[in-house]
Amino acid sequence: MSDWNPPVTNTRKFATRIGLIFLLFLATMGITPLIGPTTIDLAKALSGGFNATDNVDANILFLARIPRILLGALTGAALSVTGAVFQALLRNDLAAPFTLGVSSGASFGAVIAISLGLNFTILGISTLSFAAFAGALGTMYLVFSLVRTRYGEFPTSVLLLAGVTANFFFASMVMFIHYMADFSQSFQIVRWLMGGLDITDYQTVWSICPFVILGIGGLIYVSRDMNLISAGVQSARSRGVDVVRTQKIGFIMASLITGTVVAISGPIGFVGLIVPHIVRLLIGPDLRLLIPGSMFFGASFLVLCDTVGRTLIAPAEIPVGVITAMLGGPFFVWLLKRQQKKGII
Repeated sequence: MSDWNPPVTNTRKFATRIGLIFLLFLATMGITPLIGPTTIDLAKALSGGFNATDNVDANILFLARIPRILLGALTGAALSVTGAVFQALLRNDLAAPFTLGVSSGASFGAVIAISLGLNFTILGISTLSFAAFAGALGTMYLVFSLVRTRYGEFPTSVLLLAGVTANFFFASMVMFIHYMADFSQSFQIVRWLMGGLDITDYQTVWSICPFVILGIGGLIYVSRDMNLISAGVQSARSRGVDVVRTQKIGFIMASLITGTVVAISGPIGFVGLIVPHIVRLLIGPDLRLLIPGSMFFGASFLVLCDTVGRTLIAPAEIPVGVITAMLGGPFFVWLLKRQQKKGII
């Protein structure tokens, strides 16, 4: 059982800290478009506008960097919020889309879509997004149905074991599909599995916005009830919370936004593990504040990681998934050591 403590909130104090996180987000979104291997003249780029085909600075700013940064912000926000929700509902520091197998399930769905050549759209949404969401949702259902007790509890050790098992299983299936794919499909699968934000446009960004906004909005809507569940399922029931309904909303909304962004950016790991812990240290565990705080900080975090990836060894690039893995690996080890010292694992 985890040592997860009931949320205690000083709203005014922590709202100020969310304001500072929001200012960091605004600064990140304003400065990072100007950073890159090619120096641009901002005045010249702005004078050219979106449709200046002969203006190199405008093309770099509006067609290459801004769509990429917007996608990074959406992806970072979605994965961070999902991690915060999982850690609260499961009362476990190690819970995240990556550690619970959700990202692997989404990857499996997306790889199937790539191997079958399903590159058409439905209502403006690519089948890749639908396949990744189906994979994420299927993984969630599989993992939680295996470990859930009749009282609605999720034993931590069994849950993480089920998540690791799901990760290995779907990773093996992805390797099998990759082995059977032709050259062009193989290249697309490998590049996608590395996780990156380099291939995008405004249409792609706008197509995933409704899903991310809907998912985060739904999670904020039930954040009060999820706070009570994080303090204990039986305690939440005694206060009139429909635990099963709230958990379903939380898990489905988390799967929705995870599958949506993973379908576009690939399986970018550890964002949902690192960011919620940092934000929780700043504003506490109350999800009514933690969700928006994680959203803005996660967006800034992933955009900054991607900026490092595209400038560190320019003109070559390091996929942002590699950067987050390099940061997340040591962070994960630190969390494990922390759990061991507390006698939790």
